[in-house]
Amino acid sequence: MAAQATFKSIRALAPLLDRVLVQRFKPETQTATGIFLPSSSTSTPLPEATVIAVGPGAPNKEGEVVPTSVKPGDRVLLPGWGGNSIKVGEEEYFLFKDSEILAKIQE
Repeated sequence: MAAQATFKSIRALAPLLDRVLVQRFKPETQTATGIFLPSSSTSTPLPEATVIAVGPGAPNKEGEVVPTSVKPGDRVLLPGWGGNSIKVGEEEYFLFKDSEILAKIQE
């Protein structure tokens, strides 16, 4: 199970090394025709997220810092597992390693 921490402001959090802070998209609670969906049908987290902040990168074997492959504002595809949960008020964010992010979504 993912670890959980609580912070008062998301600005208080600066990812280290190759960590990426993301916020998952929230599942729709209402269909296009106005039907409200029960919470049981929206309990599975969506695999898409928005990048909020990134660390500077991690050193490779030669000691050179390799920057993360995403930047704040990017839409990404996440695995269905992993990440560390972080609560800021009522909002939930996740920290993933850059290498755990499956894809960047091009628009």
